[in-house]
Amino acid sequence: MDVLVELARGDRTVDLVGFGVAIALLSLARWLLPADDKPRIRIALTYLLLALLFGAVAALLPASGMERIFAFLYTFFLLASCGRSIVLLGVDVIFGRRTHRAPPRIFRDVTQAVVYVVVLLLTLRAVGVEPSSLLTTSALLTAVIGLALQDTLGNMVSGLALQMQRPFMVGDWIQFDADARQIGQVTEVNWRATTVMTSDLIEVIIPNAHLAKTAIRNYSRPSPISRRTITVSGPYETSPRRVHDAILAAIAGTTGVVHDPAPWVQTRNFAESGVEYAIYFFIDNFADRDRIDGNVRDRVWYALQRGEVSIPFPQRTVHLHAVSEESRGRSLQRELERRDQVLRCVDFLEVLPAEAHRALAAAASVRLYAPGEIIVAQGDTSGELFIIDRGEVVVELPREDRSAREVARLGAGKFFGEMGLMTGEQRKASVRAAEECELLVVSHDAFQSTLASSNTDVIEKISELLLERQAELERAAGVRDTMLEPAQDRSKRLISQIRSFFKL
Repeated sequence: MDVLVELARGDRTVDLVGFGVAIALLSLARWLLPADDKPRIRIALTYLLLALLFGAVAALLPASGMERIFAFLYTFFLLASCGRSIVLLGVDVIFGRRTHRAPPRIFRDVTQAVVYVVVLLLTLRAVGVEPSSLLTTSALLTAVIGLALQDTLGNMVSGLALQMQRPFMVGDWIQFDADARQIGQVTEVNWRATTVMTSDLIEVIIPNAHLAKTAIRNYSRPSPISRRTITVSGPYETSPRRVHDAILAAIAGTTGVVHDPAPWVQTRNFAESGVEYAIYFFIDNFADRDRIDGNVRDRVWYALQRGEVSIPFPQRTVHLHAVSEESRGRSLQRELERRDQVLRCVDFLEVLPAEAHRALAAAASVRLYAPGEIIVAQGDTSGELFIIDRGEVVVELPREDRSAREVARLGAGKFFGEMGLMTGEQRKASVRAAEECELLVVSHDAFQSTLASSNTDVIEKISELLLERQAELERAAGVRDTMLEPAQDRSKRLISQIRSFFKL
């Protein structure tokens, strides 16, 4: 303290010592600070240059009031340069290395403000003004200012506590009120308040004192994974296991839903209109939660619709429809003709008699698939033929890194799964819906009934057409004829597989 006082009284030896200490602290800070924080020493360097400037002016002026002002400024900026360097060493170097993280901004600002206050008090004492006398004579003023700044000081202390404890950081998603709508992403934390941007892109400024008193839910820590819950109702006549399986199959592969922890379904309640199911799944991108929830609901609807599981809802309006047997028959006839026309796209089915063709159309089913949903997976053994009535599908094969490689796209009028239908062999590729698709599906059982009622020549004709189609695909894929099995052997083998699969 005495050295600092002597610094302002014109002792040249003390001046040199003071400048030496300031330069040493500045050099030490520049050497120890991380590369990203080195620009912070510019303020300390600026203070040192200002001290040099005011000291030179004070030395040239005669003893007067102006000379004392410049001497005061010289002392203040020299001490401020030392204080700034000490803060950088204490907060950014020592604190940062001990905690292995960047010091909170509010902690750095408060520490720097305290140092500047100490520097001001030391400078006043150095020029002959006792700070204690100022504080004694202004006790009433100090009390008035303290009461006026009570809320501000409370916010500052609360902000410092929040920064030290770090219940959240900039970029985290938090809920800062009991109202579930009060959720947003932290964009700034300063000494007075915390700024949060809600999902509605509305900026909310919350005083730190309020945050210090309320319970904070952090959806980004300790892990970005958070659980979501949606509900759906199912009919009483459908078993819960069937509904659970359909929902879980629908969620699999939905964009944004993580695989670990795995989704699960709970039969929550037996409600008035149906059985209530709660669907629990986890996401790792909280900002996209509403869109992911919507995608899951879409997938669930498509899955239940394909499984012929209705979603009940309270109905208060009674609708009476006078439908005659004649009009119902015409409607069924039009649908049958439409399906029969779709089946005409499959070339190897043209050998079937007209009656068998229409019977197969009546036994076929219509399925809807959501965009991005897997229709068949590589390795599956389901014996079904798929004809695309509307939409587009993507045929994919796995790469060595397990990512999907697109090999073909099929649109309306195309079909796939013919070998699985006829022989039950495993699917050689995965097929995924590129957009919402409506498919006409011919099952193994339906086709077995058709073959049983047809003549024996049908199998030979179908096998010939299948071999021709397979040969075209192999030639398109670049498979050489020398690598192929002889046509006669392949035909016998395929006919044998078909007869064995259909037990004919």
